[in-house]
Amino acid sequence: MTRARIGNLLLITALAALAVALGCWQREAWWTGRPDAERLLWAGMLVLAWLTVVFIFLRPRRVAPTAVGDDALLVLWASQAGFAAQLARHSAQSLNEAGVTTHVLPLEAATPALLQRHARALVIASTTGEGDPPDHALGFIAALGDARLPGLSYAVLALGDHRYTQFCAYGRQLDEALHRAGAQPLFDRVEVDAGDPAALRHWQQHLGQLAGGAAMADWVAPEYQHWQLAQRRHLNPGSVGGAAFHLALTPPLGSKAEWQAGDIVEIGPRQSPSRVAAFLAAIGMAGEQDVLVDGAKQRLADVLARSLLPEAHSVRGLSADALARALKPLPHREYSIGSLPSDGSVQFVLRRMLLPDGSPGLASGWLCDDAPLGGDIDARIRSNPNFHAPDPARPMILVCNGTGIGGLRAHLKARIAAGADRNWMLFGERNRAADDLYGDELEGWLHSGGLTHLDRAFSRDDGDGDGPRYVQDALRAHATRLRQWLDEGAAIYVCGSLKGMAPGVDAVLVNLIGQAGVDKLIETGRYRRDVY
Repeated sequence: MTRARIGNLLLITALAALAVALGCWQREAWWTGRPDAERLLWAGMLVLAWLTVVFIFLRPRRVAPTAVGDDALLVLWASQAGFAAQLARHSAQSLNEAGVTTHVLPLEAATPALLQRHARALVIASTTGEGDPPDHALGFIAALGDARLPGLSYAVLALGDHRYTQFCAYGRQLDEALHRAGAQPLFDRVEVDAGDPAALRHWQQHLGQLAGGAAMADWVAPEYQHWQLAQRRHLNPGSVGGAAFHLALTPPLGSKAEWQAGDIVEIGPRQSPSRVAAFLAAIGMAGEQDVLVDGAKQRLADVLARSLLPEAHSVRGLSADALARALKPLPHREYSIGSLPSDGSVQFVLRRMLLPDGSPGLASGWLCDDAPLGGDIDARIRSNPNFHAPDPARPMILVCNGTGIGGLRAHLKARIAAGADRNWMLFGERNRAADDLYGDELEGWLHSGGLTHLDRAFSRDDGDGDGPRYVQDALRAHATRLRQWLDEGAAIYVCGSLKGMAPGVDAVLVNLIGQAGVDKLIETGRYRRDVY
């Protein structure tokens, strides 16, 4: 029985006691004559109706599992004051608009049988008091019991407040309980400190990836600064995979930008000039005309470049100002920073994505092809404490594939600068000849002693049985070294593909040290991931 239900019973008991006390206090006759039978009948019916209402509100409320489609993505919430429930509705709405079927339920309605019938679930949970669950969710983890959920993929949005000792405690407990049950994370837990808008944008970025890369307007838009695109370099010409680019942004003149290894750069992308021109032609408007936005005049083409473009037929006939008011801003994009402030620029790795028709993706196409060198880029730095560096005295194992090398490159730079030379990197890609991203730099660190070990796996080259095909196979091949480094207190950081690589690395660790050992690494902060 929850505290809320106990409180209701106590209130009813107190009211009943008050009624008895008032009855005892009344010394004179209550009425001069006995009520007739009809009045007694009506009084009895009213008392019965009142008792029925009390029973309805006090009885345990359960949602019938049959009301949920097995193909739906479950969005579960545990909320004390309503914020988690509100975010659950926002998440479901964003996914629904992107074509993903969802079903929103309070957490206590998610029985083990229900979870076993579904492939994906999002859990949005607040922490109340000193690390307690919301009242209605008190029994969920106990009800989960020994249930096994190997077919479930899940993610947790944990809401908390750093002013309390047990920050996001219930969200963390849920994450650990689902992982112990055999469920696999869709992505790592996102923790929100006092409604932090940046953390909520990070959660929304993951929602867009769940929806196949759908563009979802930010719930809270970032406050950007104007950075400059200082460098763009094609890293893998001739690759059979997608083109990967190294980009560098310099901060606004006179500003001092600070970040550390593991942090994120948020980019405000733009529509390509060709897409804007095609849209203007479809609605019969000129992009040079001025429109009023937030009290200032701007070119219509510039406003369109920053916005999600609606279907042309839905806005045809509107005035230019009405069109500008109806537009929604483009959602931000996030990239792991691969440089340090001492480098003078924020550097990151980006793969040009292709749409089904072969045209470049919106943000990646603009950054890789259209944004002019020296031009303004809307950007801001977001702290990402869950991926900050371990103690320099601790050995570090860095595992990545593809563009995931970007986030770990900053960690290597920081550790080498700090004199921490117990570093082991494992990197995976397709072909050695074209896809050895930052290969010369890594070799230089290996020869200078900044890297103790460097192992690379190229899936299209090493398939003849003589070498590992994927980075997780390279890790498995060095199981003896891996166990030794972990026994010496090493931290293992993983960055890159959520599908294939990340669960593959997880499987190697579970096979080597068991699930309890992996859970211990997670709990102590020695196993961290930035996967997408």
